[in-house]
Amino acid sequence: MLNLEAGASPSAAFKRATRRTRRYDGGGTENALMAHPSQSPPSTVAARIEDSVFAIRKRAPVEPKVGVVLGSGLGAFADTLDGGVRIPYRELPHMPASVVPGHAGSLCFGRVSGVSVVCMQGRLHLYEGYPIDRVVHGVRTMARLGVERVLLTNAAGALEPAWAAGDLMVITDHLNLTGISPLAGPNDEALGTRFPDMTGAYDPELREMLHVAGREVGVSLRDGVYAGVLGPQYETPAEVRMLRMHGAHAVGMSTVHEVIALRHMGVRVAALSCLTNLAAGIATRPLEHTEVEAVASSRRVALAALLRAWIAPGGAAR
Repeated sequence: MLNLEAGASPSAAFKRATRRTRRYDGGGTENALMAHPSQSPPSTVAARIEDSVFAIRKRAPVEPKVGVVLGSGLGAFADTLDGGVRIPYRELPHMPASVVPGHAGSLCFGRVSGVSVVCMQGRLHLYEGYPIDRVVHGVRTMARLGVERVLLTNAAGALEPAWAAGDLMVITDHLNLTGISPLAGPNDEALGTRFPDMTGAYDPELREMLHVAGREVGVSLRDGVYAGVLGPQYETPAEVRMLRMHGAHAVGMSTVHEVIALRHMGVRVAALSCLTNLAAGIATRPLEHTEVEAVASSRRVALAALLRAWIAPGGAAR
């Protein structure tokens, strides 16, 4: 784990490439930045991650053990954390805020039954026009903060006609159909190996913990494969038929890149989809994002109970 609290120094890999400096933005807000001698912004992914970590440590000196990413309409869980500290993305270096409705854009720290947690209240999407390294910057920062496991949540369309809006699905595997990987380009050995294995990307033990938590709080869970697509348009009926032929049970526009980035850094991952609608050709009416938000919001109580039980099994502090 990278420790950047008072008196600590960056890792050797980062120190060789960067040095500390400070800058004030136009509004007078202090931002801790890592810069090269030319005063230009950090040029490597690892340096930008450390830059964000350094800024976070100044405002939230917490050692989070669990990370949670809250997708469309699911951000209310972060408001339930004990002793919460909220940092808007816009106040952190290299963390632009999403402009998609249902994504508040804050990094939230707190505790659940004594377990220290960091939540991303909303995420960036590739379809918003950000480079892929910015899309996964938040989860990479979580990893560098020292989390031991991460639960990613999302809103997704159901590809199974017998399933219903509001169902919750534990992701067992994914299809990355976006045409890009966050690992494309030069590999940074400070983050992980060039060719990470994705066989157990969705950790079997963490998935079972979700099912145990579901039984504990009375929430039924499905299992299925998630197809990650670029978007932002919803899929055509022909595309939905293709996805079903390839073994997918749900489709969405996030998550797959975050999973790849986290596994690259050696972090254990689980993921959960809130199925907010039936996909095109299965649904009987046009798809709208407002419906996605509404259905996700309607499941916030059940989701919060499930997340709390997964984060702190038995409610014991750890």
